[in-house]
Amino acid sequence: MNLALLSLLAAMPILVIGVLLVGFRWSARNGMAVGFVVVIVIAWGVWDVEPIAIAASVVEGLGISLDILYIVFGALLLLATLTASGAMASIRAAFTRVSPDRRVQAVIIAWLFGSFIEGASGFGTPAAVAAPLLLALGFPAMAAVMCGLIIQSTPVTFGALGTPIIIGVNAGLEGTAAEAAITADGGTLAGYLGEVALAAATVHGIVGLLIPLFMVSLLTRFFGPNKRFSDGFAIWPFALFAAAAMIVPYWLTAWLLGPEFPSLFGGLIGLAIVITATRKGFLQPKEPWDFAPRKDWLSDWMGSLEPDQAAPRQVIGTARAWAPYGVLAAILVITRIPEIGLQSVLQGVNPTWSNIFGVEGVNAGFQFLYLPGFVFLVAVLASYPLHRMKGSEIAASWKTAGKQIVKAAPAILIAVPLVRIFINSGAEFSTGDLASMPLTLAEGAAAATGTAWPAIATFVGGLGAFAAGSNTISNIMFAQFQFATAEGIGASTVPIVAAQAVGGAAGNMLTVHNVVAAAATVGLVGREGDLMRKVAIPCLYYLFTAGFISYLIVWGPGLNVGTIGLALLAILALAVILKARQERREPLPSHRDTDADH
Repeated sequence: MNLALLSLLAAMPILVIGVLLVGFRWSARNGMAVGFVVVIVIAWGVWDVEPIAIAASVVEGLGISLDILYIVFGALLLLATLTASGAMASIRAAFTRVSPDRRVQAVIIAWLFGSFIEGASGFGTPAAVAAPLLLALGFPAMAAVMCGLIIQSTPVTFGALGTPIIIGVNAGLEGTAAEAAITADGGTLAGYLGEVALAAATVHGIVGLLIPLFMVSLLTRFFGPNKRFSDGFAIWPFALFAAAAMIVPYWLTAWLLGPEFPSLFGGLIGLAIVITATRKGFLQPKEPWDFAPRKDWLSDWMGSLEPDQAAPRQVIGTARAWAPYGVLAAILVITRIPEIGLQSVLQGVNPTWSNIFGVEGVNAGFQFLYLPGFVFLVAVLASYPLHRMKGSEIAASWKTAGKQIVKAAPAILIAVPLVRIFINSGAEFSTGDLASMPLTLAEGAAAATGTAWPAIATFVGGLGAFAAGSNTISNIMFAQFQFATAEGIGASTVPIVAAQAVGGAAGNMLTVHNVVAAAATVGLVGREGDLMRKVAIPCLYYLFTAGFISYLIVWGPGLNVGTIGLALLAILALAVILKARQERREPLPSHRDTDADH
C-alpha cells in the first residue's frame, strides 16, 4: 500500500471527527463515538494492531481521562464555591472597577491571567480557570470559553514550567540519531533545547502579538450587540500594548533563563503592567463596550450554568475574595519548581498499572496529589474558612459541580481512549511493520512538500496536539521526525523543531478534550462543534503565519513560499481592516438579524 493511501487512511479518524463536530455540529460525545469506531477498524484492519493492544490503549486512555475529569471537577467546584460564598460578586465588582469594558476584561483575564496559569500548570488549566471566571463576570458562556481557548496558543510551549520543551522535545530526541548528530557537532541536547526554546519564543512573539486583538474582535463580532469586528479593532492600541506587556518579558525570559519560566513571568509581569496602566486610564476606550442586555442574547450562547445575580449573603473584601486564586497560583508554582523538592514528592504518589494486559509500554497512573485538580481542591478547602461558608453553601457547591462533571464525562471518556489507539498503532503494537498513524501522516506530508516543509511543519505539530490533546505529546511524537526531515532537505534543524513546538501550542486551541473540558466548566456540554468553528479562525491564522515565518527563517527572504504567504495574509488583514472601517462609518440599524450566526 503506497504512502499517500496510508496517509489518507491514517487521517480518516481525524477527518470524521472534524466533519461531524465542525461541519455537522454534532456533540463531542456523539462525534467522538463514531471516530472511536473508525480508529479501531483502521488500527485493526489496516495497521494490524493486536486486539489486546487496542484494549490496553483504551484502558490507558481511561486513566488519562480520569486526570482530565479530576482537573475539570476542581475548576467547577472552585467556581461553585466562590459563587455560593459571595466571593464571585466581589471579584466581578473589582474587575468592573478596573474597567467596565468587556474587551479589556477579556484581555486581562484570558490573555494575561491565563498565560500565568498556563506557565504554572499547563494541560488545559487556563481555559478551565478563565472561562468560569469570565462567565461569573457576566460574559455569555460561549464567549467565555472562546476567549479561554484562543489564548491556548502563545504561552503553551512554555506551559507547566516548560514541559513541552524540557520533557516533550527532550524525550522526542533523547537517545536517537538526532541526539547523536547534535553531539557530533560539538553540542549538547540541553544546549539544543535552549536554542529551540528561543527560536520558538521568537516565532510566538511575532505571531502572538495579534492574539489579544484577534480575541476581542471575534468577541465583538460573534457576541456583540452589533456583531461587528470593528468594535474589537477599536481598542487595537490597548490590545497590542497588552500583548507586548506579556511577550517582551516572555521572550527575554526564554533568552536569559531558558524554557521553564517564559509564560509564567510573561503573564505575571504583563498582568502587573496592564492592570496598573488600565487603572490610570492608559489607552482605555472613551466609551466602554458591553454585551446587549441578557434578554437579547441568543439561546445558544448560554449553557446550563448562569452567573448568580442575586445579592450575596455577605460582602467579601476584594483581597479575601481573590485569596483562593492566590492559593491556587502559589501552590501551582511551588509544586512545579524542582529545586523546592515538593514536585518529586507529590509525583511519587502515583498508583500505576504498568504494561496493561502485558502490552509493553502502555501504562496508566494517577498522580492525584500533583495534578492541578488537587490544587483546585486545596483552594476550595481554603475558601471555607476564608469566606466563612455555611454547611448548606458548601453542600450546594458540591452538588452543582457534581451535576456538571457527570455531563462532561462521557465525551472525555471516549475521546482520550480514541487518541491512545491512534498513537499506539506502530509496529511495536502490531503484527505489521507500519509506522504509527501520526508518523505515517507526517511522512506523507513531508514527501508531498519537499523544501516547502518549514511552512508545513507547524501543521504537523498542530495535528499532533489536536490528536493527542497535548503539545508535550505532540513534541514527543514528532520532534525526531521534524529533525530528520530538516536534515533531509538540507535545512537548519532548530527552526523546524521550533516550528513543531509552536504548531503544537496552536493546536491546543482545537484539542477536543480541552474544548470539552472548558465547555463543561460553564455548562456548554454538547456544544463543542460550535466552539471549534469559532476557534478554528485564530488557530489557522497561527499555524499559517508561524509556518511562513519559519520558512523565511530557514531559507531567507525572496520570492518564495514564505514571502508570498505572508503577503497574502497581509492582504487579507488589510481587507478585514477596511471592512471594519466601513462598519464604523455605517449607521447602526434598529434591528439586527441575530439568526445569521446560527
